[in-house]
Amino acid sequence: MALTSPTNGLSDERLRVADEAPGFMPLDEALALHEAATSYLSQPDSVGIGVEIGTYCGKSTVFLGAAAEAHGALVVTVDHHRGSEEHQPGWEYHDTELVDSHSGLLDTAARFRRTMYDAGLESTVLGLLAPSTAAARVWGREVDFVFIDGGHSMEAAQNDYDGWSGWVRAGGALLIHDVFPDPNDGGRPPYEIYRQALDSGRFTEQSAHGSLRVLRRIR
Repeated sequence: MALTSPTNGLSDERLRVADEAPGFMPLDEALALHEAATSYLSQPDSVGIGVEIGTYCGKSTVFLGAAAEAHGALVVTVDHHRGSEEHQPGWEYHDTELVDSHSGLLDTAARFRRTMYDAGLESTVLGLLAPSTAAARVWGREVDFVFIDGGHSMEAAQNDYDGWSGWVRAGGALLIHDVFPDPNDGGRPPYEIYRQALDSGRFTEQSAHGSLRVLRRIR
């Protein structure tokens, strides 16, 4: 797959912006994410909206936004911007440059806005600053896809799945990141909700790209 083309929205500049944004998604998985978003947003019954749960600084959001822009669609990305468990002080992925001096807490909102500004996606990507559970309570319409890449505790992953998987339209997609069947490779909660989706009978696996799983809603 070509990294850039006149139609896929992934300019060299956007790839540079995504590369420089703090985050944890490898390029091959990000490109697969873009391809999946493009596929579902371009279907005849598309509703023109995709949702991302877990924004961080917007690395993966660039790829989703590029797909949406190319099809006149929107991406809503949901995050409280205080970081997940692994981003807190004393944990492996804590980044002191993202700590707000006023509150003393992690705050990734400004870095996310910078990423969207630099990528030219401020009119395509709508940032919803809220916990996933709170945002799910006020959501009210079907979407073409939901991409779950939020907190990796079992409680957080379960809340994301319970709150958002039901909004995927029939024929749409549930995308889950950091799915590791072997527990030696990574945490289990994303794998657990992936299994729940398959066992529910509502979703069937369409493809796998590294730790990214693409599930199509069948009923």
